[in-house]
Amino acid sequence: MSARRVRLARFGLLATAFAVSACGLVYELALITLGAYLVGNTAKQASIVLAVMVFAMGLGALAAKPLRRWPALAFAAVELALALLGGFSVMLLYAAFSWTDLYSLPLVVVAAAIGLLIGAEIPLLMELLQRIREQAAGAAVADLNAADYLGGLIGGLAFPFVLLPFFGQIQGALLVGAINAVAGVLLVWVLFKDDLSKAAKQLLTLVAGLTAVLLVAAFAYTDRFEANARQALYAAPIVYSEDSQYQQIVMTEAASPFGEQDLRLYLNGDLQFSSVDEYRYHEALVHPAMNGPHENVLVLGGGDGLAVREILRYPDVETVTLVDLDGAVTDLAQTFDDLVDLNGGAMNDPRVDVVNADAFTWLREQTGTWDTIIVDMPDPDATETAKLYSVEFYGLATDHLGEGGRMVVQSGSPYFAPKTFWTIGSTLEAAGYAPTPYWVSVPSFGDWGYQLVQAGGEAPVLGLDTSVGPFQSLTPELMDAAQVFPPDRDRMDMEPSTLMHPVILDRVESEWNNY
Repeated sequence: MSARRVRLARFGLLATAFAVSACGLVYELALITLGAYLVGNTAKQASIVLAVMVFAMGLGALAAKPLRRWPALAFAAVELALALLGGFSVMLLYAAFSWTDLYSLPLVVVAAAIGLLIGAEIPLLMELLQRIREQAAGAAVADLNAADYLGGLIGGLAFPFVLLPFFGQIQGALLVGAINAVAGVLLVWVLFKDDLSKAAKQLLTLVAGLTAVLLVAAFAYTDRFEANARQALYAAPIVYSEDSQYQQIVMTEAASPFGEQDLRLYLNGDLQFSSVDEYRYHEALVHPAMNGPHENVLVLGGGDGLAVREILRYPDVETVTLVDLDGAVTDLAQTFDDLVDLNGGAMNDPRVDVVNADAFTWLREQTGTWDTIIVDMPDPDATETAKLYSVEFYGLATDHLGEGGRMVVQSGSPYFAPKTFWTIGSTLEAAGYAPTPYWVSVPSFGDWGYQLVQAGGEAPVLGLDTSVGPFQSLTPELMDAAQVFPPDRDRMDMEPSTLMHPVILDRVESEWNNY
């Protein structure tokens, strides 16, 4: 082989190493992201996937040693297997989650199998590289590692910025599976076909063709599969669904037992509201906090616009700034007719300024203050939301709460998750507040609780500005009763949650997993 052909062959092999490395990292990220969407707690999902895959990669490298006798055929077989397993991984796990009670076990099995195959790649590529031109082991390892690590960089960037937003998780994984198959088969067919017997060539052609048919068919079937799998998770018909950059958004609608239409919003499978009783939640969230200065109001979360609807009942409100991470949710609240009807068009009011940003980061960059702050965040069942229930976050809010101003924090269920509820209270105390806890009944959620605090560190008095009434679910007498907790759910002394020690994550998971 001439020197030029040797250089081209080495370039082709290293380019293949680059491509399959990028594919392997995409599979890892896809499994982590899927777990975060379906079950929350991104840190735990990442730990499980990475630990299992890295361990399996070590086993795969050992298992590849006997295959070095047939490196070309073995490498092609590994890549075709990876194309099918990695390409179908998201679809298989989503199906397991939707139609069975299993998820964790299939996740471990799939992650381990992908790890085994990825681990076999480098030893086989090393053998093929040496067959092109023998070189010192250290130099060969350096070349392959350079291509491998660079491929990992591209795969890591391609997943969140290209595959996820443009193709979604299922089609993105299938597309990467196709790249995996093409890279592996093309390398063997172009550079090492002479190493294959006639029967091996025919078998490779047949398996590659079947792999292509399966991947293309699955890609075309994705929308129907996803619709069926998603509907299996919800009792009511789905009227809207979207996988945004940050989460899975689903809206369902059906007739309630009371004969009215029940519109529900779910984020990553967690119920955000039911139109039948959401007024109970939002009245209790907003109006006690608004019983004080409220010309300028800041809402953190609450992208559905229902809290803003309640705020705008006060005629002296001048501005409302709503900060929600996901623009897909706030767009829905401004354009989806049923939701616009429910929030009274509040998100399109000229007094409302909608900001799509991470609340923690955004608040750090602000210099102004607000009279009232409404913290209407999703429950802290994921790493991304746990920081919004930390001492640091509440301390940051202190700098932006005007004199005499009030802040309310939705705090979950004091009945189903009492440790979580009282952890939020102790976290507010550690940030310098004296919270007034209270709770109301919201049938679609159960008993639901809040923590009300006031600038200056004094415990606020729970009350209502009845001039904007009547309220559908609140009276001054009910506000007095809302501060009374039964003995089995009375105050608990809990460790506060911080950025470096987010204890609230474990408490949410341990308590809600019991229901």
